[in-house]
Amino acid sequence: MARATRDLVGELVRNALELAQADGALPPIQPIELRIERPKERDHGDYACNVALRLASSVRRPPMEVAEVISERIMRSAPIADVSVAPPGFINIALDPEWQRTQLLSVIEAGDQWGRIDLGAGRRVQVEFVSANPTGPLQVGNGRGAVLGDALAAVLDAAGYQVEREYYVNDAGAQIRLFGRTLNARYQQQFGREAAMPDGGYQGAYMIDLASQIKDEVNDRWLDDSGDPPAELSDRGLALMIEQIRADLALLRVEFDHWQRESALYDGDASTYSIAMQQLRDGGMVVEKDGAVWFRADELGDDKDNVLIRSSGEPTYFASDVAYHYDKFLLRGFDTVIDVWGADHQGHVARTKAAVSAVGGDGDALEVLLYQLVHLRRGDARVRMSKRTGEIVTLRELIEEVGADAARFFMLQRSADAQMDFDLEAAASADPRQNPANYVRYAHARCASVLRAADEAGLAPSSDRLDLLQEPQEAELVSEILRLPELVADMAAKREPHHITQYAQSLAQAFTQFYDHCRIVVAEEPQRSSARLTLTQASQAGLASALRLIGVEAPDAM
Repeated sequence: MARATRDLVGELVRNALELAQADGALPPIQPIELRIERPKERDHGDYACNVALRLASSVRRPPMEVAEVISERIMRSAPIADVSVAPPGFINIALDPEWQRTQLLSVIEAGDQWGRIDLGAGRRVQVEFVSANPTGPLQVGNGRGAVLGDALAAVLDAAGYQVEREYYVNDAGAQIRLFGRTLNARYQQQFGREAAMPDGGYQGAYMIDLASQIKDEVNDRWLDDSGDPPAELSDRGLALMIEQIRADLALLRVEFDHWQRESALYDGDASTYSIAMQQLRDGGMVVEKDGAVWFRADELGDDKDNVLIRSSGEPTYFASDVAYHYDKFLLRGFDTVIDVWGADHQGHVARTKAAVSAVGGDGDALEVLLYQLVHLRRGDARVRMSKRTGEIVTLRELIEEVGADAARFFMLQRSADAQMDFDLEAAASADPRQNPANYVRYAHARCASVLRAADEAGLAPSSDRLDLLQEPQEAELVSEILRLPELVADMAAKREPHHITQYAQSLAQAFTQFYDHCRIVVAEEPQRSSARLTLTQASQAGLASALRLIGVEAPDAM
């Protein structure tokens, strides 16, 4: 398992600070968090630390003087080659090129698992995402949540967490009853009956297709004149809808470890729901008024109570969420739960966190990643409707048009809190200049092609003379490959998986510049070729690792 170079550098800077305090060069102070960052200008070194600027006022010394004291005590040994001080008090650190080159062997050994670190130390994290109501097909917006959640889970896994992906199936409540009544009307219409659609019923053509499929399966077995849909009809329609959701997600290469049904929370006399509600009552967290049960607003610092159980006795969505999160934290024992929700659910965050605390969990251990809308466009034109049905574009239609690789890459290019314009023309293009997914995939395929050509020429990677890798493009590529472990740490800590697409493009660009400026397979220079083939092999591993985290295939030929 890799260790981020930044952590090694930080450890040496911390040791130097402690040494300066021990020998009296600096007064003892409370420990502070060290920030080791990559400077914007490479001339300033590989890393920079602003610890002297942060300490200056506490130790009552000029920042430059503090920086000098610390820098003098930083060991100039692997991975550090040189340390300098720059105004107004930065400590700039240059890495040892030889040490960097030898790390390529660890990259090659790790393969597409390069970048794995032990930040999480095995702590259990659940990432729950998509969880769209099973009353219709997944839409493009659901696809963004799917890619964000899946990529975040992959990043957390790479960072050393024990991760479980979960889909929460809302198969209870009013929307499911409406789904059943709508399906019943469409099913009866399959037999020429004049069945009226229920108020607010689901109008999509998919309901007609669903009814037709059920008719093909059971003929008229579930025709009923009572007005209420037969339970078997509703259950079968729901099962078919969930099958379609699973299939659409599989096309996007999204698989879940667990599908949790809302209805299961209500099973049995001692159900999860009844236990969670009793926890709230025992803790004095509810009030009863107007015949309903409410979660106390003062628990949220709010002026409006939230209904848990309606006067009819029916639980609200909020009550189900309370029971569901009780199940996550108290029954299944996750250390952290991350819910990936659309931005329109922002108003539910505070009350859900408060409810987690109220039932005995840790509200701070519940994190909610909110993502913004996706707007489709084709060139300059906004795409609003499906070509096939005239309705909202489904996730399946998107994948069929641009492919899973482009869909995943494009969905992950921007931070979750930014609205997204998804360019269908660019995503469908095979041209790497327009399609960044293909640009990165092509770089990986080029690595494989170079290694095949070398093998045919009787050349092979070798670490014997890595010192021959002296060109600026080679040094830049080595540095970029080695950056992945610290990027994984940052993405995992900040819950920001979108940075991996930027890294993948940067690494692909660094390899392309190396490929364009440095002849790799040269029979007359076998040692230099072998060193460059080692760098190519490490590049291939780095690209494969980045693509794996994004969920995009890494081809050996294109």
